[in-house]
Amino acid sequence: MTYIITTNSSFVTQLREHIEYPHSGVISKVLLKDKACQYTLFCLTANTEISEHTSTRNATIKVLEGKGLLTLSGQEIVLEHGILVFMPANAPHALQAEENLAFLLILSEKTADTN
Repeated sequence: MTYIITTNSSFVTQLREHIEYPHSGVISKVLLKDKACQYTLFCLTANTEISEHTSTRNATIKVLEGKGLLTLSGQEIVLEHGILVFMPANAPHALQAEENLAFLLILSEKTADTN
């Protein structure tokens, strides 16, 4: 289920209706995608790990429920309901779900340096 939005379109959904946890591991659902951003719902079962990696795009995480630990450029960040994290492009990061964990991941285009 991916909704592709073109210019001047609207999209409304209740995120909690899309949350579902697998028996183990991760379920990811692209909810919305346009030319600049992609909005993906991630649902991780407790004790699931995502190993360290990077992304060529800026990323924002908005935690919806559960608890986990994000390691972002060597800094440990507790993920819990209400936390918002911005990760610049190419920042190394890894994730450990301590409980079932659901979050919205927004990938956006990397902006050009203005220096």
